[in-house]
Amino acid sequence: MGVIVQRIFFPVWTLALALILSIGTLSGNVFAQQTADGPGRAEMERLCKGCHEVARSLSPRQDRDAWNHTMARMVAFGMKSSDRDFNLVLDYLVKNFPAEDVPRVNVNKATAIQLESGLSLKRSQAASVLAYREKNGPFKSLDDLKKVPLIDAAKIDEKKERIAF
Repeated sequence: MGVIVQRIFFPVWTLALALILSIGTLSGNVFAQQTADGPGRAEMERLCKGCHEVARSLSPRQDRDAWNHTMARMVAFGMKSSDRDFNLVLDYLVKNFPAEDVPRVNVNKATAIQLESGLSLKRSQAASVLAYREKNGPFKSLDDLKKVPLIDAAKIDEKKERIAF
């Protein structure tokens, strides 16, 4: 019986391993296609891959202020960076992953991650938006959104062009 099981599962295991390796290679190629060469790329790869996939780092498209906020959060979480590397990476992200490419965030459908990255909200603020939406129903206006606990009305006004209902 053991030989039969081994013969059945060995090819499946081999196929699974081949699939994992090919996905890894493919994702590396996709990453290479998504990133542009230039000052800051190597530093960005080194700093970001210490905690997560680099592609995840690049998923939000943000303006300088939002990229700065995101990187400052990463430093608070333990990312080690010199001021020089921080500024190189910030300039690289702003140039190659600008906010103009950011779709509007529908606050009635967005996930917490989308609210964080798309509107530069803190995790607690995004969670507060979701809880408020669940309890009170869909938002109809910016004024409705400003009623959410923990939300800074001035920040909402700054990001109003990126908000959809």
